[in-house]
Amino acid sequence: MLDELEKEGYIKRLPVNKKKIEDALNLAKRDIKAAKTILRENDDWAFSIAYNAMLQAIRALMFSKGYRPSGRNQHISVVRFAELFLRKEDVTILDRMRRKRHITTYNAAGTISEREAENAIERAEKLVHEIERMFKDNSK
Repeated sequence: MLDELEKEGYIKRLPVNKKKIEDALNLAKRDIKAAKTILRENDDWAFSIAYNAMLQAIRALMFSKGYRPSGRNQHISVVRFAELFLRKEDVTILDRMRRKRHITTYNAAGTISEREAENAIERAEKLVHEIERMFKDNSK
């Protein structure tokens, strides 16, 4: 499946670099913290930042496998990659969030409820922990 994503131009190989993995995870954690902070002020942005945390966590996973997103639709590349390593439910949620984030970022403000933003942050935290657990399991 990775070969297919590579042929289709969604991903490119790159040498595994522990610093890139750590940096992406640190960005994910930073974004979760920022999403929690901004939740008091703006549900749309809290949701978008939580989505970005998930994106960064999956990028860390990609880097750990020796790949990076490629092409113009890198968010879709990350979702397609996630399909190979994460639970179907998590990928479905990620893709829905990707679409909602697009709407709230480019088309219409005020489309995210406080509860949706809170759920997004919770899901981002769970995903980051899951990916960190995957790294620990692989290092054994």
